[in-house]
Amino acid sequence: MSDFSFSGLTPDLILDALEAVDVWPDTGLLALNSYENRVYQFAADGQRYVVKFYRPQRWSNQQILEEHTFLYELAEAEIPVVPPILLDGESLREHKGFRFALFPSVGGRALEADQDEHLFQLGRQIGRLHMVGKATDFVSRPQLFEQAGLDEAVAILADCSLIPAAMKVPFNSILVHVVDRLRTLDLSQYQQIRLHGDCHVGNLLWRDDSLTLVDFDDCRQGPAIQDLWMMLSGDRINQTAQLDILIDGYEEFASFDSKEIKLIEPLRAWRIIQYMAWLAKRWSDPAFPRSFSWFAEESYWEGQVLALKEQLAALDEEPLRLQPGY
Repeated sequence: MSDFSFSGLTPDLILDALEAVDVWPDTGLLALNSYENRVYQFAADGQRYVVKFYRPQRWSNQQILEEHTFLYELAEAEIPVVPPILLDGESLREHKGFRFALFPSVGGRALEADQDEHLFQLGRQIGRLHMVGKATDFVSRPQLFEQAGLDEAVAILADCSLIPAAMKVPFNSILVHVVDRLRTLDLSQYQQIRLHGDCHVGNLLWRDDSLTLVDFDDCRQGPAIQDLWMMLSGDRINQTAQLDILIDGYEEFASFDSKEIKLIEPLRAWRIIQYMAWLAKRWSDPAFPRSFSWFAEESYWEGQVLALKEQLAALDEEPLRLQPGY
C-alpha cells in the first residue's frame, strides 16, 4: 500500500472495521479535521467516539504503540489526555491493511494564549507531562531533530515542482543560509525526554475546568522547550513575559533548564522548513491540494522567502532572557 493510499478507506470499510471489534455505530461518520491521518467521529450506545486510521507507512506498529503507552502513563498520573480504548486487550487494530485505534470523543473550548491564567495552567500541565516523560525513553520513536531529517526536507524542497520558476532562485538562496545554520544544531547536550512534540493551540482544549492535551501523533524525544515555545507570539517583550508565565507554572512540577531558551529560534526555523517539506511530500494525497491550494501560489513562496529572511535574522539575535531568579 502506498504512503498516500487512503482511497480504499471507504465508509463501508470503516464500518466493517468497527463492527469487527464489536463497535456498532448508531450514527453516520463525521470526518474531522485531520490531514496526516483519517479521523471520524460517531456515536454508539449513547456515547461519542473517534476512530483514527493511521497513514500507511508513516509509523511502525511499535512507534504507534509507544504513543499509546505514553498516553496510558499520562492518564495513570491523572494528567488530562485522551488514551485509546482497548479493544479485546489491544489499542491498535488492523482491518484489510488499515491500522486504527478507537478513542472517546472529548469536546472543549480552545485555550486562549493571550490570557495569563491559561498560560500558567498550560505551564503546569506541561511540567506534569514532562515529569512522566522523564521516567523512561522512547525506543522506536525518532528524535525531535536529526540531521537526516533535515537532509530529507531539503531534498524534498529541492525537488518540489510547486515552487514557481520566478521564486526558485530567491527561495533556494535564503533556504541554504538557514539550513547551514541548522547544520550546527546539536540537541545531544540537552536532556532528551518524551514530549508531546506538537504543542500548539489547536491541540489544547479546556474541558471540565481542566486543560486537556490531545493529538500525540507527533510525540518524540527532545528537549523540554519544544513543548513551550509554540505558545510564544509578538515581540521580544511579549514573548519574554509569556515564557516567564509558562515557566512559573512549569516549575511547580518540574525544573526547567534555562539554557534551552537558546533553542527556540533554531527549532522555529526547523518547523518552518519541516512544514513546507511536509506539504510537498504529501501533495499526491488528494486532501492536500484541496485544503492547501495556496501552497502552489507565487504569493505563498514570496511570503516564505520573507519568513526565512526574518528567521535568519532571529537566529542571530540574543536569546530571550527570563526575569532574574531563573
